[in-house]
Amino acid sequence: MDDLLQKSFVAGVERVMAWADLLDAINVYPVADGDTGRNLSISLSPLRFAGGEKDKVVRQLLMAARGNSGNIASQFFSAFYAMEGVPQLKTAVQEGNARAWKAVGDPRLGTMLSVFNALEDILGRQDFASDPACADRIMSHLAQAVHETGNILPKLKEAGVVDAGALGMYIFFEGFFQTLWGHADHFRPVTDIFRGRLKISSTFHEISESGYCVDFVVKADTSTAELVKLAGGQDSAVIIHEGDLYKIHLHTDDKEKIKAQMSAFGSVMNWEDDNLSAQITRFLNAPAESGLHIMTDAAGSLTRDDAKQYGFTLLNSYLNVGEKSLPETCFHPDELYRTMLAGTRVSTSQASVFERHEHYAAATARFEKVLYLCVGSVFTGNYSVALDWKKDHDPENRLQVIDTGAASGRLGAIVLATQKYLTQTGDMEKTLAFVKKAVETCEEYVFLEKLQYLAQGGRLSKTGAFFGDMLKMKPVISPQPEGARKVGVVRNRKDQIKMALAKLAASLTRESHALIMLEYSDNAGEVARFQEVVRKLYPQAEIILQPLSLTSGAHMGPGTWGVAFLPLATP
Repeated sequence: MDDLLQKSFVAGVERVMAWADLLDAINVYPVADGDTGRNLSISLSPLRFAGGEKDKVVRQLLMAARGNSGNIASQFFSAFYAMEGVPQLKTAVQEGNARAWKAVGDPRLGTMLSVFNALEDILGRQDFASDPACADRIMSHLAQAVHETGNILPKLKEAGVVDAGALGMYIFFEGFFQTLWGHADHFRPVTDIFRGRLKISSTFHEISESGYCVDFVVKADTSTAELVKLAGGQDSAVIIHEGDLYKIHLHTDDKEKIKAQMSAFGSVMNWEDDNLSAQITRFLNAPAESGLHIMTDAAGSLTRDDAKQYGFTLLNSYLNVGEKSLPETCFHPDELYRTMLAGTRVSTSQASVFERHEHYAAATARFEKVLYLCVGSVFTGNYSVALDWKKDHDPENRLQVIDTGAASGRLGAIVLATQKYLTQTGDMEKTLAFVKKAVETCEEYVFLEKLQYLAQGGRLSKTGAFFGDMLKMKPVISPQPEGARKVGVVRNRKDQIKMALAKLAASLTRESHALIMLEYSDNAGEVARFQEVVRKLYPQAEIILQPLSLTSGAHMGPGTWGVAFLPLATP
């Protein structure tokens, strides 16, 4: 695969990552559970390493596939990725489309399958050429296919939106083809192309469903029609057979029964399940979109569920664990810490500049004013990347960028408090003043269990870590604008708690109104017990329990916990 083709695949998947929130927001088919953006981000993530060994990438696509949309897309891309170069483009699309249609027990037009059909159709009518006219014809044809999805499926018509999976494929192909044509910095905003079809109608009503959306892989001992028959009898079934592997997606009321039944055929791997009722409820209760919007980095001990509940945008870094590389908000904390304890090397990496630029473009296309509360510039280059983008793409000054100097819980507390303040006031200027004060007054203290993980990440010498752990020295750090500052050393958990309480007492009284965030890694139970102690001491405060940012957890390791707190004015 040549270099330009590799870059085209990467550009396509990074555009999907950047627009994932929009895909989630319009995802009503087949179930209004708001997860198409997440599922495609996870499912297509192996394409970020385009150019690698083909069989390996194709297998990773199979293993990573998540949700109805992700499993169908993985089948298309298992063939599309296999092409050596542009001369094989037409054949690769034909094969990918055929595989995608075969993957679904009940394939429907009005989904991403319509986009695959449209791509095969337009390439069948014209030879691919790297000129603007060819680009316009292909993308216009795909856009028309996406528009038509809103009229084909009754559920989409009722909701007044296009299909989320189809839109996701359009976004991918625009990134792919524009890069292939040498125009990777010129994209027409999705919000312009599909204006009026990207917000769910207020009259739309979804009937709540019970059960679970399940994805898993069975490594079958023998090829068996019984496995296919059993899985295929479930709702929304997608079954993909590759060698001795069966990748299965389905909806079921009894996930444990399905797991037990599938275990009879071989090893069950990569099990993932989502509670459909909880997803639908969260989707239907999402806050109404406002013209004023907050964006921040996922390094702030905030989760994807938090973003959906409060209505802000999270920009991901990537966790690299073994051969798996995913946006940090798509990774399970339990899996991360279990893997670290097993000795697997873990690292983090920034999203590319292109992907970050696409995030800024997506946010400013969807919202009138965007406030980007950026992780401290001492920790990443996100602040300077955002300012560089503003110079060339934000003449109306719609993106406000604040260097918070914060990370992990301190950033998370600032963001949550600021989001609530903006929701209450609806005033961006007052909110800017609020956040500047919050940056000055918010504190955080992080308690590490061991130093070895800092050493593995190159943030401490291995010799220093060895002697520190041997002497049972547990450092306490505080993320500051100038970097993570060491503020003390303790020897055990009792001393950690004592220090945390002392720091709280130095800034808060029993009558204080404050936001107190308690962060955990693999020790949620212990931190929850500490939460009860804090709640009794500060009855007027809002005290929340949050998973530690996984980028922080990847560097600090299992056993880490922290406390961040922000004094607030009396209501």
